Amino acid sequence: MDITLLGTGCPAVHTERYGAGQLIRHSGVDGDTEILIDCGSGVTQRLVGTGSSGAKLDAILLTHLHSDHVIDIYQVIVSAWHQGRTTPQRIYGPTGTRKFVEGLMAVWKEELDLRIAHEKRPSTAALELDITEIKAGERLQFGEVTVDVVAVDHQPIDPAFGFVFAAPKDAGKDKGRAATKIALSGDTTYCPALIEAAKGVDLLVHEVFVHREMHVVEGVRSAETIAAVAGYHTLSDEVGKVASEAGVGCLLLTHIVPPNSNRDDLLAEVQKSFDGPVLVGEDLMRVDPVSKSVSYGAARLSYA
Repeated sequence: MDITLLGTGCPAVHTERYGAGQLIRHSGVDGDTEILIDCGSGVTQRLVGTGSSGAKLDAILLTHLHSDHVIDIYQVIVSAWHQGRTTPQRIYGPTGTRKFVEGLMAVWKEELDLRIAHEKRPSTAALELDITEIKAGERLQFGEVTVDVVAVDHQPIDPAFGFVFAAPKDAGKDKGRAATKIALSGDTTYCPALIEAAKGVDLLVHEVFVHREMHVVEGVRSAETIAAVAGYHTLSDEVGKVASEAGVGCLLLTHIVPPNSNRDDLLAEVQKSFDGPVLVGEDLMRVDPVSKSVSYGAARLSYA
């Protein structure tokens, strides 16, 4: 099981860091599993960039219903239809997900009905949705991959979730050893419940707010704005403590606010409170916690 960061950005538009999205992939004895987490701006393009597509997804999981995490849901659904998906798209998210997604489909119904009638594609099954609203404490199962749903603190957005993914080691590798585990924070402040759920995982994928690089800009954001945004994210001087207290194997930073934060400074700051491997995420970075390797473009390196 590995994870690819599809988008490492935030609501601020950035040409290198697209909207929030991650792809979990696992090759099991009974076939492959692909799970998309969140649908930020540009996720459909990034899926294709990593060799996947909406047609291949076993499930879409939503951490919460903030716009930067759900803005591309409709695009994923329609693109999957164009890509030849032959089964309904399965979407899992917090209370309100059904109303939100069905509302999106209603907004586009007239355009979509015209497109269906004119294009005469072989199937419309991809446009049928299987929506499940989930709660903290539940365990989901997709092939060999289990997903534990964890309540995180992103007030006033409630509920908001993190996820812990677990899967057997790939067939023929590390036979008999414990499962690979990847924890994903979603958007949250410092959260004891997430730390407890992430204890000992191989990889923690966590959001980060670089407070020192957010400045007052007249007409754009005030000191009050900065304090409010910081109030529901994890600060860059806290996220290393989260990883340290959870005892994780590696910390991977994503949802970087602001998106143009200095990478070297961020890495140095986080390493002050976590002595394990720290990776500053980039779009299309793929991390394999089994082999402890990172693939990014043509580069491949080990973080062991």
